[in-house]
Amino acid sequence: MKKHYKNTLWISAFLIIISVILIPIAHLAKTKMNEHAHIENLPSGYRDDVSQLNKTKVHKIVDIAEDPEAMQKQLKEMLIYAKQNQLKVSISGAKHSMGGHTIYPDGIALNMLPYKHMSLDEKSNILSIGSGARWEDALQYLDGYGKSIAVMQSFSDFSIGGSISVNGHGWQKNAPPISSSVQSFTLMKANGDIVNCSRTENPEIFKLVIGGYGLFGIILDVKLHVVDNAALKFHSIAIDPAQYVENYEKLVSENSQVQFAYGRLRISDKYFLQQATLNYFTKTPDQALAVSQQQSKNAEVKRIVFRGSVDNEYGKRLRWDLENSLNKASPYMTFSRNEILSEKAELIENKDPNSTDLLHEYFIPKSHLNAFIQDLKPILKDSKVDLLNITIREVEHDQDAFMNYAREDVFGLVFLFNQKKTTAQEQEMRALTNQILDAALENKGAYYLPYRLHIGREKMRLAYPQADQFFALKKKYDPSEIFSNQFYLHYK
Repeated sequence: MKKHYKNTLWISAFLIIISVILIPIAHLAKTKMNEHAHIENLPSGYRDDVSQLNKTKVHKIVDIAEDPEAMQKQLKEMLIYAKQNQLKVSISGAKHSMGGHTIYPDGIALNMLPYKHMSLDEKSNILSIGSGARWEDALQYLDGYGKSIAVMQSFSDFSIGGSISVNGHGWQKNAPPISSSVQSFTLMKANGDIVNCSRTENPEIFKLVIGGYGLFGIILDVKLHVVDNAALKFHSIAIDPAQYVENYEKLVSENSQVQFAYGRLRISDKYFLQQATLNYFTKTPDQALAVSQQQSKNAEVKRIVFRGSVDNEYGKRLRWDLENSLNKASPYMTFSRNEILSEKAELIENKDPNSTDLLHEYFIPKSHLNAFIQDLKPILKDSKVDLLNITIREVEHDQDAFMNYAREDVFGLVFLFNQKKTTAQEQEMRALTNQILDAALENKGAYYLPYRLHIGREKMRLAYPQADQFFALKKKYDPSEIFSNQFYLHYK
C-alpha cells in the first residue's frame, strides 16, 4: 500500500513537471524553430510601411541631408522639381503607420531619418531635436543629463516627426497626447518658406500639423519639454474589467507617486475579456541607472512568448500566466523612467512572411469603458482574424491638435491583430474594423487614423466631424496639394 502511494506521488510529480515546465518549453521551442529569417527586400524604386501591405512604386526616394543648411537647400530644390514635374511629395520617418500615410504612387518619398541633431537647454528643460531622430536617440542623449522624455509612445524606435504627425500618445499618467510636450517646431511649407509654429506663432498651422499626417509641410526642428529621469517600482493587480475605472481612479489618479499606468485585457478563449490587470509604476528615492545598464537580457524570450500566442489558445493562456507570474515578482525590481521608455517594436517582431501584425486603437470616454468592452465580446469572438493583445491607456483631453481624438478624457484601447496576407483576411479585417468602430461610435468614442484605411469617408466623419474643415484648410496652406499620401487620397 505504501509503495503504491509513493508510486502515485512520483507519477503526480512527473505530470506536474511536464505540465509546468516541459510543455511550455516545448511550445516555445517549436515557435522559435518554425520562424523564418523574414528578410524581404523591396525592389528598387518601391516603398512600403510596417504593415507590409502597401508596396508602392514611387518616382524617387530622397534621403535628407544631416546638415541643416544643406537640408534646407535640398528640400527647396526638391519642391521646385516637384512643382515643375507635377509630382506629389510624401514624408516618412520610421514608417510605422499602416495605411500608406508615408507613400504616394509615383511621387517623391522623403526619408527624414538622417536629420537627427539634438541639444538640451538645461535651464529651460527644452530639447531641440531634428524631426528625423528616433525617440531612442533622444533617450540615450537625455540619459547623460538625468533627463527624460515627457510624453511619448510605448516604443522608442518611432521618429519624432512621425509621432508629431500622428499626434501619438503614451501611457504617462494624466497626460494628453504628445502635442502637449511640444513647445514649437519649424515647418517648410509648399512654397519653400520656413515658419516657426507654436501656440502663439502661426497657431492655426501648429494645430493642423500636429496629427496632420504630413499634409501641411515638412517638420524640421522641434522643441520638446523634458522632465527628470526617475527610479520607478512596478505594481500590478488583477481586477474585473467592470471595475477598471474605479480601480484606476483610486490606485493611479489619486496617487501622486505614479508616473506610468496601463491595463491589459485577457484575450484567451478561456475567460475572454473577463479578466484584466492594472499595471503602474511609482516613483522611489532609489537612483535611476543609465539606459545602457538596464537593457533587458530577456528580450528574445519575451518575444518568443508573445509569438507563441499567435493563433494558439495554449500560447495565449501561457503568455497571460507567465506575465502575471512575472508581475508578482516585479515589485522587488527598480526601473529607470528611460529604461521603461526604451522598449523597441522588435520586442514583438513577427518573422512570418505570410502574415503581418496590425494595430487598431479606439478612444472611449471613461464612463463608457465597461459598456464598450461588453459590446466587443461578440464582435471579436465571431471574427476569423487572430487577436493578440488589448492594452488600455489613459489619454487626457487634447486641446492642441485640430484633428483631436481625445475631445474629453478617454481611455485608448490598443488592439493588435495577426492577419494573413490574403484577400480573404483583408476583407475580414475590413469588416471587423467597421464593426468595432460602430461599437465605439455607439459609446461616444473615436478611432485612431494612422492604421489601415478600412473606414469609409462618411463614417470617418462621424468620428471626426471636423474633417471637412481640416481638408479645406489643407487647400488653404497647400493649394497645389504638393504634399499628399494614400491617407489623403482615401479621405479627402
